[in-house]
Amino acid sequence: MYRPFKSVSISRLLCCFMLSPFLISGSYRLTSGSPTRPTIIIYTSPEVEGIITPDMHLKAQADNLYDSIRLKRFGLNRQAFEFAWKGYNYLEAKRRLSNPGVLSICDFSLSSRARRFFVIDLNAKKVLVNTYVAHGHNSGGEYASSFSNSPESHKSSLGFYITAHTYYGDHGLSLKIEGLEKGINDRADERNIVIHGSKYVGNNYLQYNRINGRSYGCPAIPSKDTDKVIEKIKDGSCLFIYHPAKAYITRSKILNG
Repeated sequence: MYRPFKSVSISRLLCCFMLSPFLISGSYRLTSGSPTRPTIIIYTSPEVEGIITPDMHLKAQADNLYDSIRLKRFGLNRQAFEFAWKGYNYLEAKRRLSNPGVLSICDFSLSSRARRFFVIDLNAKKVLVNTYVAHGHNSGGEYASSFSNSPESHKSSLGFYITAHTYYGDHGLSLKIEGLEKGINDRADERNIVIHGSKYVGNNYLQYNRINGRSYGCPAIPSKDTDKVIEKIKDGSCLFIYHPAKAYITRSKILNG
């Protein structure tokens, strides 16, 4: 059956010709630029004909950083970093971060015996601190599996936080954190959820116990690391507490925004 050719403008033909080198290789690359202010990405997949979505852009950046910093070697889950990077960029775009360039992640998909707290310098592309962190007493045993935003739940709350000011309390130097996700972690201040040091977390504790101790919901870290961690992340940096729980991932407006 005869089908007449559709007319194509000269400008469209020229555009396709100019783009063709990028549409045939089926790969992508990032141009140079600061990881906190990346410049441009060129996506060269024939399936999408050179069109890049914001999610594809962020995923490519996250993959690039994850490999550059060698985060797999430290044990950090790739998805945890991809989500953290997406939220970090969301908060950066909203001008919520007064201490940018530093990203902290609690990876609660890992055993409490693992060093699952990561402080990452995005500009220098290196891990500043990798240490232990406790989850809430009622969140689980060796692995965290249950989370809550309710007072007196003694459970951890997932999601994105911004670090605030320091103070001295029952656990010595401590750091206030502001929960940013309504119904998920926004009662952190009411629950007195803070970062603080503790003797029930760390190598010394694990010498005599099968798993690290648990908190009332605070991301407690070893006492010996408290000063270093808090000094690096205080006053407006991004903290992400991760777990692959569908109830969180599908509800988070930051991840799905």
